[in-house]
Amino acid sequence: MDNWNLDALEVMHQPEESRFAAFYNGETAVVQYNERPNTLVFTHTEVPVAWEGKGVGSKMARTALKWAEELGKPVVPICPYMNAFIQRHPEIKVNLAPGFRR
Repeated sequence: MDNWNLDALEVMHQPEESRFAAFYNGETAVVQYNERPNTLVFTHTEVPVAWEGKGVGSKMARTALKWAEELGKPVVPICPYMNAFIQRHPEIKVNLAPGFRR
């Protein structure tokens, strides 16, 4: 990922695949979710090894959590990355489902 520009990386919502995705040089990073009637369950985050440590996962998590906030649905972060991200960033508004705490 030479000449990496995180600001230029577009995170796209792909509701037909229940995910947020970012693409670069033929590789894909994703945050997957299941939308339920009263909650959003974040199930998996995957970032290519070459992208690790460059802020891609954080950008994707912020985008997905902003969407959850806009929907007004509580979040269930069963994905270890999303759960850890929420714990590390108390400044981000997250409506956690009952049973989940920061």
